[in-house]
Amino acid sequence: MSSLSTHVLDTVSGRPASGVFLRLLDGEKVLFCGTTDADGRCPELRNIFLEKGGYRLEFSVGEYFRQAGQVLSDPPFLDIVPVVFGLGSDMHAHVPLLVAPFGYSTYRGS
Repeated sequence: MSSLSTHVLDTVSGRPASGVFLRLLDGEKVLFCGTTDADGRCPELRNIFLEKGGYRLEFSVGEYFRQAGQVLSDPPFLDIVPVVFGLGSDMHAHVPLLVAPFGYSTYRGS
C-alpha cells in the first residue's frame, strides 16, 4: 500500500494556499475530498492508503484565487488543475502544486 500527501503554494503571494478544495480520484471514483489548511497541506489525505496504479488529484484553484481577491477572467484561465500521476507499490508520494492564476507546476516531492 502507498500513501500520498500534497502541499499547495500560491506563487502570487509567496505563501501556502489555505482553503484550496481538492479531490483524489481513481478513474471516476472519488476516493477523497478535502481542503488545504493554513500551511497549504491536507493532512487527512495521508490517511488514504492506495494500491499501485494511476490516480488524479484535482485542485479547485479558481475558487481559491477568487476568495483571495484576485481578479480573474470569466471563465478563469485555470479553474480546476488536474494532476494525473502513478504510484508504485509500497511508496509514499508527495505531490506539491505551485500555482498562480495563469500557470502552475508540480513534481514528485519527498
